Amino acid sequence: MTRPIEALIHPHAIRHNYLNIKALAPDSRAFAVVKANAYGHGLLRTAQALHDADGFAILEMAGAIALREAGFTQPILLLEGVFSPEELQLAARHDLWLAVHEPRTLEWLENCALARPVTVFLKLNTGMNRLGFPAAQAAAIAARLQACANVAGVTLMTHFATADDPARGIAAQLACFDTAVAGLALPHSVANSAATVAYPETRRDWLRPGIVLYGSSPFETRSATQLGLQAAMTLRSRVIGTQQLRTGDTVGYGATFAAEQAMTIGIVACGYADGYPRHAPTGTPILVDGVRTRLLGRVSMDMLAVDLTALPQSGIGSEVELWGANLSIDEVAAAAGTIGYELMCAIAPRVPVITV
Repeated sequence: MTRPIEALIHPHAIRHNYLNIKALAPDSRAFAVVKANAYGHGLLRTAQALHDADGFAILEMAGAIALREAGFTQPILLLEGVFSPEELQLAARHDLWLAVHEPRTLEWLENCALARPVTVFLKLNTGMNRLGFPAAQAAAIAARLQACANVAGVTLMTHFATADDPARGIAAQLACFDTAVAGLALPHSVANSAATVAYPETRRDWLRPGIVLYGSSPFETRSATQLGLQAAMTLRSRVIGTQQLRTGDTVGYGATFAAEQAMTIGIVACGYADGYPRHAPTGTPILVDGVRTRLLGRVSMDMLAVDLTALPQSGIGSEVELWGANLSIDEVAAAAGTIGYELMCAIAPRVPVITV
């Protein structure tokens, strides 16, 4: 019998979430951000669910080419651009769009012979201090790009550091961007997931929704359900053993949990080698047979323990939902001191993935 753990991917939810975001900004086009194997959901599986998306945004050249070879003709944006003149040639050959965020790429564009001109997104650093030309150089760099025979079109782009934090917001960065690009009659792309939801003024020519496509909220104070999102991944397993504890008995490595009374616990076929967060503490929510209970003790490589004391109907063979349609991945992530993004991307290759 196959070990009873699996990750279910719900393409209908991905599509619902994309359309939900599109409805917020009907006059904008939206890249579906599918980097990191579509946040662990499967690149081609996700693209097929979004077959009529306005475009896709990705980091990996191999993934972008795979989309083209699978027949996707929409714009595909390389969010980190290219890393060599050879990759620039590939981008032109496969009609890929690219972010331009540093001088070398600009020089390659000006000096290489390409099969066709490429569309570029000029990335400006407005305070994130990660990638991008200084915002004050916007006009000068845009002029060079527009004068370049290898450039088919230019869009102006930035990325917000605190769009998910209402107390800090995006006002300073947006003002920096708008000041820098004033007078440039070029399209804009500034809104990630959080900005698209929370700041209508950022819903410009191109949106870049990522985490919301997969049913996770970018905010600590607003749940995915409140945002109208549906979970795109369910991680589930089953109870494979039970134990009866007496008062004082401990559970798992390090004996970090001790029973305060007689208890029944279930052992679940899921551990950190499957992608469940090792540092999830006692009390992290888990569903057994659809009923909410809690994790007990330390997560092992292959197993974890759950409290079955109040679930007398549950035992060996009971279905366990670690996160998914009925238990928010964001809640599990928060309990473990991380974010839903990490859990999605951490599902291990040994976990069977099923499209439902």
